[in-house]
Amino acid sequence: MAELNTAEGGGKKKHGGKTRSKKMSTKVDLTPMVDLAFLLITFFMLTTTLNKPNAMELNMPQKPRPDEKPVKVNEELLLNIILDKDNAVWWYEGQTANDLKKTVFANEKGIRDIIYWKQKKLQKDYGSKDTMICIIKATDDANYKNMVNALDEMAITGVKRYAMQDVQGPELEAIKNGGKGTVVPE
Repeated sequence: MAELNTAEGGGKKKHGGKTRSKKMSTKVDLTPMVDLAFLLITFFMLTTTLNKPNAMELNMPQKPRPDEKPVKVNEELLLNIILDKDNAVWWYEGQTANDLKKTVFANEKGIRDIIYWKQKKLQKDYGSKDTMICIIKATDDANYKNMVNALDEMAITGVKRYAMQDVQGPELEAIKNGGKGTVVPE
């Protein structure tokens, strides 16, 4: 509470026949104000919602039954992306890795440009870029960050259909042999 200090400020002295009044000094006790501030801080800390972690939604397909036949897909629609060590990204079109090429995650001349190139090609040939199917594969040497980057590229480029698969033996052999070099289509 506010407290008034009533200490005398010199008393009544006559100075030329006039009397002076006492000077009162005020002192404010800030203890209740500090208590209130801490109560408010505590209240807002407890009632505030903190940022919730963002999780990437990933729907995995059901395993096929043994009597189910595999679905046939037009090879022209496929773009295979293989993630490898040292942030390397290998890619090829179709179902066979005969034409394996190497690129990286980069803003220019990277995997995003290749995805856009494939979408433009399918837009011209089929009238829709949404027909493309990306298959993302990761070698044992790839890191988790690259998988997240590849999934981000799917979202950025608007690829609607993509899947994750294991790397096959012929693809690993093609990677070991170095593919066809570093190529980004025009």
